Formats: sequence, C-alpha cells, structure tokens
Amino acid sequence: MSTHHSQGGKARTAVVTGASSGIGFAIARRLLAEGWNVVGNARSDARLVEAARQFGAGDRFAGVAGDIADPRIATALIEHAVTRFGGVDALVNNAGIFLAKPFVDFTPEEVEQQIATNVKGTIYASQAAARHMIGRGAGAIVNITASIAMQPRGNVPAFMAVLLKGGLNAATRALALELAPHGVRVNAVAPGIIDSPMHAPETHGFLKTLQPAGRLGTVDEIADAVLYLVNAGFTSGAVLPVDGAGSAGNYVA
Repeated sequence: MSTHHSQGGKARTAVVTGASSGIGFAIARRLLAEGWNVVGNARSDARLVEAARQFGAGDRFAGVAGDIADPRIATALIEHAVTRFGGVDALVNNAGIFLAKPFVDFTPEEVEQQIATNVKGTIYASQAAARHMIGRGAGAIVNITASIAMQPRGNVPAFMAVLLKGGLNAATRALALELAPHGVRVNAVAPGIIDSPMHAPETHGFLKTLQPAGRLGTVDEIADAVLYLVNAGFTSGAVLPVDGAGSAGNYVA
C-alpha cells in the first residue's frame, strides 16, 4: 500500500454518516477504493448490510446503525472506529435532510427533524471525533453542506437548508480556527444539485435549468472533493462549492 493511502504503513480510517445511499455511499465507496477503512452510519442495520454487500470491501467496512442526532449513537460511531481499526483519521458529516418548500409551509415536525439530523448529528459526531483527534494531534473533519446556502435563489425556496447549512459553513471556519493548534483540519464541501436518490428523475429536467453548467452533479464528483480535502494537509477552514458555478453569483437561465 502506498504512503498516499496510509500513514506509517497503516491503513487510515474514516467515519462517514449517511453512508448507505446517495452522496454518503459514494464517499464511503471512494475511500474504500483508496485503501481506507470505513465505519458507516445509517438509520437501519438492513441498509448498512446491503451497502456493505455492494462495497465488497470485506472487513474494511463496518456499520453502526442508529439516529446520528442521538449523542450516544454519534459517540458509539467514533468509539467503534477506534476499537475496530485503532483510530479515526477523518470524519465526514454527510447525513442530512434537504427540503425545499415555501417558508410558511414548514411544519414544526419538519423543522425539528432537520435541526436534529443536520445540526445535532454534525455537532455530536464532530465532538466525539475532535476529542479523539486532539488526543492524537491529527485528523480531518469534512462537513457536507449546500451550495444554496452560499447563494440563495428566489425560485428554490429552501429556508431551512440555507439556515442550517449556511450555519455549518460558518461554523466550519470557526472550528477550523479552534482546532488548528491541535493539528486537526475542518473543511466543508457545498454540493449543488446532485443526481442522487434525493431528487426524483422526473424533476431532473427542471433542476438542470437551475445549474449554470446545465447538468446535475454526480455523487462521485462530491466524493472527489472529499478525498481532496481529507488529503490536503494545509487546507483548513475551506468551504468548497461543487456546484457547476451555482454559487458564483446571480444566475438566470
């Protein structure tokens, strides 16, 4: 195994939340292909078992099922990675809920659910990872946020995503500053509209018109960005849009 894949000959280990489908699945698959060990989280054991089958990575993939918004699950995820593989080199906070609808139509249940998964899930997993990484003097945290939080759009009402993912974009920079003296890097990838199970195929035609590049992004393009950031030793506090110029300015099709 090359030194690109490992440190001191030992495979590196990543924790990926929301790893059983879409962007999270692609990130876990890419890291496994690069020689990493991966501990993945999803809500159900069945989904993790199916993901493991598709990865075909043998004992280099382990799943921890449960709601990432529960601090006990978030902590258990990191602890399992330490017990099983000896440490955590990277945490990818991918689990998230995106809901675009008029502001006045958000129900209290939808508000609570989005805060739980998008914010609490990121906070608790990052706390557990940061404690471990500070002790080791090294590590990388990557938050998956949203390009629309950098450039809101009048024709895509997404108040909750802008609020929560925009907050995570700002918090990424704050945490990068706080953890830099400890050798821990914190960055974010802000996806544009990605071809994933989140978007029904019949909506793709309309969604493409929202993208300056004229197409949807792929889950593998997000995985490319994550792979770059976990390896970029002098990059911290960056929010990297992967959105075909969607956040570059005012775009009208």
